[in-house]
Amino acid sequence: MSESTSPVGLQRRHLCLGAAATLAAPWLGAGAAQPAAQPIAGGRTITLVVSYPAGGGADLMARIVAPRLAEALGQTVVVDNKPGASGQLAASQVARATPDGSTLLLDASSFAVNPSLYPRLPYDSNKAFTPLAVLATFPNVLVCTPGFEAQSVRDVQRLARAKPGELAYASSGNGSAQHLAGALFEARAGVQLAHVPYRGGGPALNDVMGGQVPLFFANVASSLGHIQAGKLRALAVTSRVRTRSLPEVPTMEQVGVAGYEVLEWNPVLAPAGLPEPTRQALVAGIRRALADPEVLGRVRQLGGDVFADATQASAGRFIREQQALWAQVVRERKISVG
Repeated sequence: MSESTSPVGLQRRHLCLGAAATLAAPWLGAGAAQPAAQPIAGGRTITLVVSYPAGGGADLMARIVAPRLAEALGQTVVVDNKPGASGQLAASQVARATPDGSTLLLDASSFAVNPSLYPRLPYDSNKAFTPLAVLATFPNVLVCTPGFEAQSVRDVQRLARAKPGELAYASSGNGSAQHLAGALFEARAGVQLAHVPYRGGGPALNDVMGGQVPLFFANVASSLGHIQAGKLRALAVTSRVRTRSLPEVPTMEQVGVAGYEVLEWNPVLAPAGLPEPTRQALVAGIRRALADPEVLGRVRQLGGDVFADATQASAGRFIREQQALWAQVVRERKISVG
């Protein structure tokens, strides 16, 4: 998902990218093994439009994958950041682009949430794009202030049930990844919490470490150093399986919150109407890029995993499932961005 804290806040200290410019320097695919048989868009530069600012989680994934995609396709690939309106500006640009493979969208998990939060999007999420792949998934982790009395998720449930609507969790804003993670927790755990929105994930995380708000659904990568330093305490991860970064921390399902899974993820989409040979070449190039050992290692360093089935069909199915999940949460919990 998304964003300043997404992928979010994805431990940029571990992968210093230097001064990431709004328009990245091109990567050339000269000498790449098995490039696409036919050049995409006549061999023109491929622009990977990123829906969030330079330095954010989506941008980081773009800069990890773009060099390997260029090698796989044998063409120049550039990263172009178009942040704004929770990804809508970038998505609008790609939706209007010529469907020849020269313009692609790299978005965050907010792509699946926006149709529910913004009923009047300037594009139809299900008709304006051709899903190509989901690059990687990143779990969140429920963390608390070190001195907080709850030692487990069950303790959190007990405290929340004793005083409904009083136990608070922070987020980076209304409709944010952390807000939605908390809303789903309320639904699956059978509790009522108090949502405290901030203007960004950094201030929210700082106040949780400082004890002003006890709980936060943090990105694993952005919170890992604080957890290891004892400034935060991890209660459970939001993936179905434990994460390599925090192997001792149980999953929500393992502590009794059935059916709970929240992941941040990054899809790659093209405009609708993409010719089938072009689609096949792009999907194959992305799959080769994701199979690169350096890409695998850097994603895992960030606490994530490359998407298990990097095919166009599985990407479309996953996006539809996420849209349905968050539409239900937004509707039932009456979430709005106002």
